[in-house]
Amino acid sequence: MDFSLSDEQRMILGTVREFVGRELMPLEAPIQRAELEGRHFPDRSTLRQLQGTARKAGLWGLLTPEEYGGANLGFLMTALITMETARALVPFIYGGSADNILYQCTPAQRERYLLPTIEGERQSCFALTEPDTGSDATNIQMPAVRDGDHWVLNGQKVFITNGCEADFAIVFAVTDRGKGYRGGVTAFLVDRSMGWTSRRIETMGSWGPAELHFDNVRVPDENVLGEVGEGFKLAMAWIGQGRLLIPARAVGQAQRLLEMGREYARQRIAFGHPIADYQAIQWMLADSAVEIEEVGWLVLSAAGRADQSGDARHAISMAKLAGAEMIWRVADRVLQIHGGTGYTKELPIERVMRDVRVYRIYEGTDEIQRRSIARNLLERNAPIGSWA
Repeated sequence: MDFSLSDEQRMILGTVREFVGRELMPLEAPIQRAELEGRHFPDRSTLRQLQGTARKAGLWGLLTPEEYGGANLGFLMTALITMETARALVPFIYGGSADNILYQCTPAQRERYLLPTIEGERQSCFALTEPDTGSDATNIQMPAVRDGDHWVLNGQKVFITNGCEADFAIVFAVTDRGKGYRGGVTAFLVDRSMGWTSRRIETMGSWGPAELHFDNVRVPDENVLGEVGEGFKLAMAWIGQGRLLIPARAVGQAQRLLEMGREYARQRIAFGHPIADYQAIQWMLADSAVEIEEVGWLVLSAAGRADQSGDARHAISMAKLAGAEMIWRVADRVLQIHGGTGYTKELPIERVMRDVRVYRIYEGTDEIQRRSIARNLLERNAPIGSWA
């Protein structure tokens, strides 16, 4: 597998570094002030402005097909861009994208949902998880009952990202309980105007998911996404893509934290010497550097495989598991190096720790990743040492 970059790819990464340094890094101090004041920042308006600036620089629709105005850079370049962007400890995603499963839209749905979402005129959310159904997505219970040319949805979804901001949801509901999840779950495009409501769930980090409530919400047949009964396949396709970008983001964040730890260790004097002179600190830095490098290569390998074959689930699970655990350990070490200062809200370290803790939970818990990896090894005879 060749990870060498073309001149064009290097130019794109240079543009990303310039954007991050000019537009995102200056936001770190305002974010810390907002933390101290109990406010959420950056707000949606600021993020839209930043996305517009990035678009002018050509950073728009990283994975979006060119026919829809995107750059279609592929997973490897998107992973590299995500790493670079995450070095600014600022929550930011580039515009011009839509949920990958929205490309299953009919022509009419494409005009109402896909294209406006790509342009940033509409916002979606992915509504799969329920109060009693998290990692076990095969056990969703929310029913959708046919009534003439409509489906009636009743139930609740929880921990839905963008659930309070979205004006339509991709909702997965049981349409034929007798067929189980393989043929009895259907995906629906459900406008907020059809009657569902949301409530923000406060968390320990900046991630603000929502509860979604459906009380006799009527959805027309024309709003079925894909085929009736084929919703679970769409759900798994959505989850697979997102898992790759989580460890890519973790690598960028960890790199920045390690830089902060190294500089502080050089400057902080204890017992007459910089603490960087002491082996205890040196090992924290060394262990962190090794782990970041390991996860970085896991991510690039998984991204390369996704670009080449489209099926990189085994590699992505390994990258997601390793990345989610790595960033937590690195953040903990860097906070320890900073001592009491790292524990304060004057620096972003404690905020990053709170934010990244969810990496080990959403889009497949650590336990689910280990289960998937083990099954691939034992039942599907996945290759060991698959880089050759």
